[in-house]
Amino acid sequence: MSFEPDISVDLAGVRLANPVVTASGTCGYVDELGDFVDINSLGGFITKSITLKPRKGNPTPRIVETDAGMLNAIGLANIGVERFVAEKLPQIEKLKVPVFANLAGQEIADYVATAERLADTKVAGVELNISCPNVKAGGITFGTDPVQVEKITAAVRKAVGRKVLIVKLTPSVTDIAVTAAAAVNAGADALSLVNTFTAMAIDVETRLPKLANRTGGLSGPAIRPIAVYLVNKVYNEVTKNTEVPILGGGGIRNASDAMEFIIAGATAVTVGTASFVEPTAGLDIARGIADYCRRHRVAKLAELVGSLR
Repeated sequence: MSFEPDISVDLAGVRLANPVVTASGTCGYVDELGDFVDINSLGGFITKSITLKPRKGNPTPRIVETDAGMLNAIGLANIGVERFVAEKLPQIEKLKVPVFANLAGQEIADYVATAERLADTKVAGVELNISCPNVKAGGITFGTDPVQVEKITAAVRKAVGRKVLIVKLTPSVTDIAVTAAAAVNAGADALSLVNTFTAMAIDVETRLPKLANRTGGLSGPAIRPIAVYLVNKVYNEVTKNTEVPILGGGGIRNASDAMEFIIAGATAVTVGTASFVEPTAGLDIARGIADYCRRHRVAKLAELVGSLR
């Protein structure tokens, strides 16, 4: 008799058939990735950031490859919440997989208005983006101050109603456990970590930054060991004895990478940069996680969350 493990997980009351979710900002609004991948085979989908009004984003060039990843300074370019509701939600509602909308803004009122607009839609929840390093107002400025983290989380918690509220944290703080605790205290149902690290690449021939924005967010394999450490820190110091799950990510390319995050304390994982190289990366990773459980005779993946010895 073949051994078939259960790799489904519970993300704050939402069942994911497997623990692999797209990372916000890397796979568009479902339809872009849907041309290459069966979205329903993923555990979940997180959209690119949505703001109250449309945004053009930063000037180009705004993506640069690095030796072990990439820098991006997209600047939250998006179609705005009204077009999202009118044009993208009809496609999202046809899916069987849970979809979470990533929310961004410049003022707390922007976040609240966008959350209220989505509260009565069929998205499974929202991911509160208070950690984008590529915008001059909002974004990371909220995520570095625990007082502001608590304030904005509480406001969006009220606005989004019964939807799942995931708070995406920045690693650019002295102690990420402090901001994580602030988000949990204010009503976050789940935590997403980590976002990209602020970084720079320089063209030595021209002595100019390679990005028009000068700096960008570093993602990819280069950040994975730091991200694994931060997930484990938040798990041990904040969420271990609560029902608040962690959505962990940063440089995941294969099932082994994903299992590091799960063993460190993540309930589910996000895959982003790897999808630019191979659009089916998320599906390959989900299959690899199932294979890992078979090899180790683990009946239920959830048993491995936070199992670091």
